[in-house]
Amino acid sequence: MDVSLLIRQRLVELGLDQKDLAAAAQVTESYISQLLARKKAPPAPARTDLYDKIGKFLKIPKGELSKLAELQRQLELKKKLATTPEPLFREQRELILNKCESGSRPELSRIFEKEAFGELERLVTQKILEVSPVALLEIESWDIDLKSFAIEVELKSPKVTKRFEFTEVATEKTFGIEPGFEQFLNEKSLSGDATGAEIEFLKTLRFENRRPTPLYYYRELQSLRDPLHFQSQDV
Repeated sequence: MDVSLLIRQRLVELGLDQKDLAAAAQVTESYISQLLARKKAPPAPARTDLYDKIGKFLKIPKGELSKLAELQRQLELKKKLATTPEPLFREQRELILNKCESGSRPELSRIFEKEAFGELERLVTQKILEVSPVALLEIESWDIDLKSFAIEVELKSPKVTKRFEFTEVATEKTFGIEPGFEQFLNEKSLSGDATGAEIEFLKTLRFENRRPTPLYYYRELQSLRDPLHFQSQDV
């Protein structure tokens, strides 16, 4: 059962209508109508002021609506996390892999298949498109160093090789804790099984002009645990 269904049931059982509920909750009738039709998401679980008013009017035990809203939010989040996005163009993926002149092609193929249009595939595609708007037609071959993520792209005509490298820049700037990281830590459904070492690593991630969400840290945690993302020690 979700929040909207419970509210609808109680209105029917008590013989009340949406206008009565809107007046009691001090919101518009349009808001209640959209909430019950699931056109608007339930208020955040922290909105106890609104849930208390609705619960009191509908004779629902105090705190039950906000708890149901939190459970509903967690279930929806798990559904989103369980959904694996499909690559935008599977034919494009195959063309890109076929032009890879490296012994790492089998490993790249496994990564691309495991993480449909994941970070590595997006990185490669982005850099190839930066070389040419019609990149796949003009590219002779490309290669990537999976340790440094340096990418080389060789064009057919003119015969030119372009290289993209990524370097770390040291900084002495002091950073505070990211709000999204703090929310990630507080959301046990996302961070509950994270180890101390994993938490310390996620804490070091820095962003200049963007604010990552708790979901970003969850995905980063799963990426950190994936053995495909790391070379074995004897390589």
